[in-house]
Amino acid sequence: MHRDRFYTLSASCPDQVGIIARVSGFIAGNGGWILESSFHSDVLSGRYFMRIEIKADSLPCLLAEFRERFRTEVAEPLSMTWQINDSAVKKRVVVMVSKQEHCLYDLLARWQAKELDIEIPCVISNHDTFRGFVEWHGIPFHHVPVTADNKKAAYAEMQRIFEDVHGDTMVLARYMQILSPELCAALAGKIINIHHSFLPSFAGAKPYHQAYERGVKLIGATCHYVTAELDQGPIIEQDVIRIDHSDSPEDMVRYGKDIEKTVLARGLRYHLEDRVLVHGNKTIVFR
Repeated sequence: MHRDRFYTLSASCPDQVGIIARVSGFIAGNGGWILESSFHSDVLSGRYFMRIEIKADSLPCLLAEFRERFRTEVAEPLSMTWQINDSAVKKRVVVMVSKQEHCLYDLLARWQAKELDIEIPCVISNHDTFRGFVEWHGIPFHHVPVTADNKKAAYAEMQRIFEDVHGDTMVLARYMQILSPELCAALAGKIINIHHSFLPSFAGAKPYHQAYERGVKLIGATCHYVTAELDQGPIIEQDVIRIDHSDSPEDMVRYGKDIEKTVLARGLRYHLEDRVLVHGNKTIVFR
C-alpha cells in the first residue's frame, strides 16, 4: 500500500447504470487523484459496492467541504450509504480479553511493530490476569468483573469506558462473555470477534477435543461483527488449515490459536482500512 496521505470513500447504493461514471466524474471534477478503486455489483441484493482511495493533497478543498459536496451532488441522488475517512487519523481500538492470551499478545505485537497503525487507548478484561503485561506496554488496563448479578452494570461500564476514550472499534480478543443486546446495539458495526470453526457442531469448553474424537480434518476460524445473535454477525474473514489423524487434541488447540490470531488481525485490518461493506447480514470485502 502507498504511504501518501489519502481519503477512503466506501459506499453502497441501489445498482443502476452510471454509478462509476457519476462518482469518478465527481472526484475528477474536484481535482481528485484516484490511487486505488474497487467495485462490485451484487446481483442478489441489487446493490452496488465501492471503495476508492483519493490522494489527499490532490483536492483543493478541505475534507469537510469535499464530504458536503459529495453528499449533496452524489450520495443523496444515488441513495447511498457512505463514509469518507482520512488515513492520517489513526483508529482507536479498545481490546477486550479474558484468560486466553494468544490474540491479545499478537495484537499488541502487531501494534508495537506498526503493522497495525492504530491507537490502543485501553484494554478491558473481566479478569485481572493480564494487567501487568498490558501496563508494561504503557496501555491503561480496566478490570470490569462480570457476574450473574452485575451484568447490566458491567456492560454499561464497558460502554462508558469505550465512549470516554473515544473508541472507534472494540475487538474481542478471546473475550469469553456474551455481550448484552444493549451494548451490541449501541456499538453496532464497531465490535469485532473471533471464534473457532467448530461452531455450532462442537460447542462447550473443549471443542478441539470433541473435534478430535470425531476425526475432523479441517481447523478454521471466523472473524465477524458482533450482533445480539450469538456468533451470527456479518463475516469479515475466514481461513482453515488441514490436519490429520496424527495430530493430538493438544496439537489441534495450538493450530487453532495460530489461525485465530491470524484471522482476527487480518479481519481487523480490513475493517480499519474500510475494506468491509455490510448490507444486512451480507458482507463485501475488498482485499
